[in-house]
Amino acid sequence: MGNFDKLKENVLKANKALVSYGLVIFTWGNASEIDREKGVVAIKPSGVSYDEMSVEDIVVTDLEGNTVEGKLKPSSDLKTHLELYKRFPKIGGVVHTHSTFATAWAQAGREVVCSGTTHADYFYGPVPVTEALTEKDTKDYERMSGAVIAETFEKENRDYEATPAVLLKGHAPFTWGKDAIRAAENAAVLEEVCKTAFITREILGHSPEIEKHIADKHYFRKHGSNAYYGQKKEK
Repeated sequence: MGNFDKLKENVLKANKALVSYGLVIFTWGNASEIDREKGVVAIKPSGVSYDEMSVEDIVVTDLEGNTVEGKLKPSSDLKTHLELYKRFPKIGGVVHTHSTFATAWAQAGREVVCSGTTHADYFYGPVPVTEALTEKDTKDYERMSGAVIAETFEKENRDYEATPAVLLKGHAPFTWGKDAIRAAENAAVLEEVCKTAFITREILGHSPEIEKHIADKHYFRKHGSNAYYGQKKEK
């Protein structure tokens, strides 16, 4: 097995998962994973369909975007992924999709408040929406997309690990996690959260916010040192 084979296999699996989760059509999305020890990122190749994609097609780059392994061009969103890896040092995988409901909230420029326990199980507090990129930002569009995402969390002192998702205004969602598969799972959860948030708003005419003590209970029973949800893993 080559130096990057396991990393590329993980990224292929995550990209294929986006299809099985119903989050992408055509080539509308990408997943990546970083190996921080080796200083490389593996990512989907640009414009290659998920059905045709193989391990050999996955592109490995260094943290400046230079290709280390692979014959194809990396995703056009590579610079966004790299910026997130640099600004969010504890994440291991990034996913970008144009899933229907999450993209609709991004296009509306509206954050998704925590209205229920489904949201609270995965995201602590609202899923934020970024500011719009400026005309100047479009000169380095992909990198600045990552920068405006990071700034959304930094300016409001949000915990990017506790809320591993964002809506890039006018564009679509990005999610992340400890690896590419977890980032893909978070993308699937985000889509369901955005869907139920939309339906709730349609029913009530507004977006209610769940009581904080209930939201906290649901989040912290699954996350943190005192979590008790699920089975204990053998060491």
